[in-house]
Amino acid sequence: MKEKVYILGHKNPDSDSICAALAYAEYKNASGKINAIPARLGELNRETKFILDYFGVEPPMLLETVRLSVNDLNIDRVAPVSPDIYLGMALDLMKKNNLNSLPVANDKEQLIGIVSISDIISSYIDVWDSNVLGKAGTSLENIIDTLSADIVVMPANTRTFDGKILVLAMEPKTAQRYIEENDIVICGDRADVQDIALNSNISLMIVTGDSKVDEKIVDKAREKGVIIISTPHDTFTTSRLISKSVPIKNVMTSENIIKFSLDDLVDNVREHMSQTRYRSYPVVDSNSSNRVVGLISRYHLISSMKKKVILVDHNERSQSVDGIEECEILEIIDHHRIADVFTGNPIYFRNEPVGSTSTIVASIMFENGRRPSKKIAGILAAAIISDTLLLRSPTSTNTDKIMLDRLAKIANLDVEEFAHEMFKAGTSLKGRTPKELLEQDFKTFHIDDEKMGIAQVFTTDPESIQDMKDELIALMEDRADKEKYSIFMLMLTDIIKEASEIVVVGTHKELAAQAFGQKLVNNSFYASGVLSRKKQVVPPVMEYLSDIKEYGVTEVASK
Repeated sequence: MKEKVYILGHKNPDSDSICAALAYAEYKNASGKINAIPARLGELNRETKFILDYFGVEPPMLLETVRLSVNDLNIDRVAPVSPDIYLGMALDLMKKNNLNSLPVANDKEQLIGIVSISDIISSYIDVWDSNVLGKAGTSLENIIDTLSADIVVMPANTRTFDGKILVLAMEPKTAQRYIEENDIVICGDRADVQDIALNSNISLMIVTGDSKVDEKIVDKAREKGVIIISTPHDTFTTSRLISKSVPIKNVMTSENIIKFSLDDLVDNVREHMSQTRYRSYPVVDSNSSNRVVGLISRYHLISSMKKKVILVDHNERSQSVDGIEECEILEIIDHHRIADVFTGNPIYFRNEPVGSTSTIVASIMFENGRRPSKKIAGILAAAIISDTLLLRSPTSTNTDKIMLDRLAKIANLDVEEFAHEMFKAGTSLKGRTPKELLEQDFKTFHIDDEKMGIAQVFTTDPESIQDMKDELIALMEDRADKEKYSIFMLMLTDIIKEASEIVVVGTHKELAAQAFGQKLVNNSFYASGVLSRKKQVVPPVMEYLSDIKEYGVTEVASK
């Protein structure tokens, strides 16, 4: 089986993050060595939806966490058994499959119990009631299978097995005192004892040692409605084995069953297991049907492997998937500053100062003699256009231009016309809520002990935000207070005028404006020529805050 590797962009994904993950997954899958699965960590924005729809590409799967769940483990995928199978069969199944337990299910495969080796062994140690077969509702089929028996007589009308089990190892007259109606008798080849048993209206006669049954006995049994079966076992073995024919429903655990679902996190499973001493636990599917899928034991937790991931368009833990610290990171492909993602082993880390991660992914493909498909070339080109604002952003480089031209030829794409359609579809603020604007493209940055959050929205109609500005600022202040952001910004970037209105809240909001030589008016300031969060906002704010801490406010102002 191929190794499963998730290729992940960052939280609140933008077009570059999504398209880079999709393209790199296609590239990695072409090697045939791994099963690369592109994934997203949030909902698609309008622009990205437009891109994927335009080129007919399916969006990546939504991945909320990479913490190990039961579904990630190589649990024992065993089929449940019926509550009517006999103890001997259950024990044979456990030995055959090297299991300690078996899940028990109804005819809809829904969990109703679990039977373990200890349950079966305990039943053998216990002194069985001689009426056990009748009380347990044991079927003739179970008895025949357990004793490897053959049917000698099967009358049309038979009796129920609600009598006691009796071994007829005694003189006929003595036996007669013990035999009662509907009893189950075990006997050898003595016809006189067999005849007395039939006269007592027993329900079942088990003849041991494969003994030949006299025709007169056969006829009499048929007349009285008595079943006769013949087993190759001797009388002692037969009397020992017959209790194995009891259905497992009589010994299984059916109440207060500790079970887990496929969605349960391994950490939670481990905690529950530590509080109990069972060897195996049933596993049911993730929906509400309670359908059995297998068994899990402590061994599966010990032998579990970490999930493997490749990060694209980010290398900062706060921007990555929940549980990233529990994963094995294989590669990082990024164009941002090197942050705080760390690994246990050396990895392939490609970080270039270009305008888009998709530029790097395209470069990797071409460097290795790979030509992306028309669809993948299209989404890579679209991502470069998006992240570089059609090469207008200060982050864009000549490499971005070269890759965009090359990809556009493969995709047969008119770059200017497509960019106009894409920006129009993605930047309209009509119908947007303040919450949507703040979550569309949001990233967190750490400056020593300071925490800064920056959301960015590209638009061709910046004036449309004015009617919701008060509500937007209130929401930003609430979020900054709850999540302890000393600076919380929204960059409203005008693609046409190549400038941004920056709305700021937080304890250091004035300092953020001062980093640009501006003053706040109604919590915002205008920054001409500022298009890039990464290159034009984060560095000056970080430098200004660092200087504040080193020199103080007045000294910084005079520098």
